[in-house]
Amino acid sequence: MADDVGFVNMASKAAAGDAPTLGIGMLGYAFMGKAHTNAFKKLPYMMYPPVAIPKLVAICGRNAEATAAAAQRYGYEGYYTDWREMIKNPAIQIFDNGGPNDAHAEPTIAAAQAGKHVFCEKPLARTAEEAKHMLDEVEKTGVKHMVAFNYRFVPAIVQAKKLIESGALGRIFHFRAVYLQEWIIDPKFPMIWRLDKKQAGSGALGDLGAHIIDLARFLIGEPKSVMGMTRTFIEERPLGDGSGKMGKVDVDDAFVSLFEFENGALGTLEASRFAQGRKNFNSLEINGENGSITFNLERMNELNVYWANEEPKETRGFHNINITESYHPYMENWWPQGHIIGWEHSFVHEFSHFFDAIVNNKPVAPWGADFNDGYRNAVICDAIVNSSQGKKQIDIKY
Repeated sequence: MADDVGFVNMASKAAAGDAPTLGIGMLGYAFMGKAHTNAFKKLPYMMYPPVAIPKLVAICGRNAEATAAAAQRYGYEGYYTDWREMIKNPAIQIFDNGGPNDAHAEPTIAAAQAGKHVFCEKPLARTAEEAKHMLDEVEKTGVKHMVAFNYRFVPAIVQAKKLIESGALGRIFHFRAVYLQEWIIDPKFPMIWRLDKKQAGSGALGDLGAHIIDLARFLIGEPKSVMGMTRTFIEERPLGDGSGKMGKVDVDDAFVSLFEFENGALGTLEASRFAQGRKNFNSLEINGENGSITFNLERMNELNVYWANEEPKETRGFHNINITESYHPYMENWWPQGHIIGWEHSFVHEFSHFFDAIVNNKPVAPWGADFNDGYRNAVICDAIVNSSQGKKQIDIKY
């Protein structure tokens, strides 16, 4: 019988030019650890042929039992309870920081100094000063660095950016964005790290606002000045330790802001974790001289477009575009037209971009957010807080 008839062991079929392997060291096993790992598993067969194959080397967390369970569930080869030990592992080429905000700076800088490419969840840091320190120290090492602003990799958002950059909308007049959730509106909801300024840096501003601030910069350009107002609606919450004691909430529950962009456009951005009925409502609208675009993350496969000079005028109005055609951004990698993708798939696109930057020595920016983008985002967040405290307009200076 011929050798090529019947069962073929594909493990022996390695071909010239096979994609390199990139070892992953993941800090954090909860929400983002799960989302990132899901992307690592999907990437090799969906973004085909892959630029690199992620190898799940190790995951790290403080609770040994929970981290061991996560390693087994997600398929990591091993686990650590000390990130300092994990970054010594020579099998790891990428340090993925999915930890809380107060665990971003020290581990990420140390990993870069150990020669690991670094990927960090947003916001990059708790303050602009901390973000600048991260940027400066990581850039000294020469490794690739990226911030997890994954909404840049939603196909409809990429399509919107292409329309804007093509000049089809003409001069841009307005950018409006809201990011609304409701998950902490109950006053009995206990204190968690996201409600503690020392750990989180800020509240809705850094958690939700950082995303829409990044989209404003990504789609419209740099802001020239901002005005902002922040508010904490519930100032004390149960500690959640059974003691009955209360803890002080020292971060914002919501913010509103006005942006003046360098290109003359005006922007309004707001975020709240106190919006009843809103689960993950990330919505934006862009108005230009020739038309408008709207997007809603809860219907993330759709982009609504209006053209001012469309004929016949009797049918002029917003058109709902289903962003699932093979010619739409990233969609050739997924399903037949009309078959939608989900929130989690933005991470697949994001990591494919990061791997490409590493393997082919390409810049992460401008399509991806690097640590300079993370720093600039933090400058804007700080300016909104300072504006709220000083009740004045703040010029943006990087």
